[in-house]
Amino acid sequence: MSELPQQLANGLILGAMYGLIAIGYTMVYGIVQLINFAHGEIFMVGGFGALSVYLALPSGTSLILALPAMLLGGIAVSVLVGIAAERFAYRPLRGAPRLAPLITAIGLSIALQQAIWKWYPDGKQARVFPQFKGHAFDILGATVQRGDLFVLIAAPACMIALGFFVAKTRSGRAMQATAQDPDTAKLMGINTDRIIVLAFAIGAAFAGVAAVAYGLRTGEVQFRMGFIMGLKAFTAAVLGGIGNIYGAMLGGVVLGVAEALATAYIEEIPGMEQFGGGAWKDVWAFVLLILVLLLRPQGLLGERVADRA
Repeated sequence: MSELPQQLANGLILGAMYGLIAIGYTMVYGIVQLINFAHGEIFMVGGFGALSVYLALPSGTSLILALPAMLLGGIAVSVLVGIAAERFAYRPLRGAPRLAPLITAIGLSIALQQAIWKWYPDGKQARVFPQFKGHAFDILGATVQRGDLFVLIAAPACMIALGFFVAKTRSGRAMQATAQDPDTAKLMGINTDRIIVLAFAIGAAFAGVAAVAYGLRTGEVQFRMGFIMGLKAFTAAVLGGIGNIYGAMLGGVVLGVAEALATAYIEEIPGMEQFGGGAWKDVWAFVLLILVLLLRPQGLLGERVADRA
C-alpha cells in the first residue's frame, strides 16, 4: 500500500495523455461519425515537430524558455497534418460507404509513419527529446518528475478552455448544431465544412500538446509511437463514451489509473504472478474496455458531444 500514491500519480499522468489524444477521436466522431485511425500518427508528427523546433534553437537554450516554442511547433505541425487529412483524404469520401474512410485512415497512418521514417536520418531509431533536469517533487507521497507537471497542468487547462469554447462561443454552438443534425445546421446557414475542419484542428492541437508531454516524460520520440498511444486513446474515447468530449478525458484517466494499478498489483494476487508487470499492461487495458462495454456499451458517460455540451 505504500506504493499506492505513486501508482495513482503514474496512472493520472498517463491517463491525462490518453485523454488529450482521445479528444481528437471523439470530436471528429461526434460531428462526422468518422473514426480517424490516423490520429495516433497526428500525435506522433506533433512530437517530431516540437523536437525540430528545439533543434533549430540556439545550442544551450534553456528548456523552460524553449518549451513555448516547442509547444507551438508541435501544435502547428499536428494541426496542419490534421487539416490536410480532412481536406484531401476524408472530405472526398464523406458520402462514401463507411468502410472507405476507415481504410483511408489506416493507409494515411502508414504513410505518415513512413514519411517521418524517411524524413529523419536513422528514422528507425528513437530520437532523444529534451527533458527537465533537477530534483523531482513530492506530492502527497508520490514522486512527480518536473516534466510530468506539464501534462498535469496542460490537461485540465485544455479541458476548461474547450468546455468554454463549445458552450459559450458562436463556433462552439455551431459545432453542437452540426453534431446534432448537420443537414439542418446547413439549412440554418452554418458552414458545416468549416466546422468539421475546426473539429479536426482542435483534436490535432490537443494531440500536439500530448506529444510534447510524452516527449518530456519518456525522453524520446519515434515514428512508431503513435500506434500504441493512438490505440490506447481510442480505447479511452470508447470507455468514456465515443462522441463525448468530457468522457474522453474521463476514459483516459480511468484507463491510465487501471493500467498503472494492474501493472503494480496483479502479480501480488495468488495464482496471477505471471500476469503482472509491464509486459501485460496493454492486455489489462483492453480487458477493462471489454468489461465496460459488456456492462455499459455506451461508455461511462455515453452522450454525444452535442448533448453533453
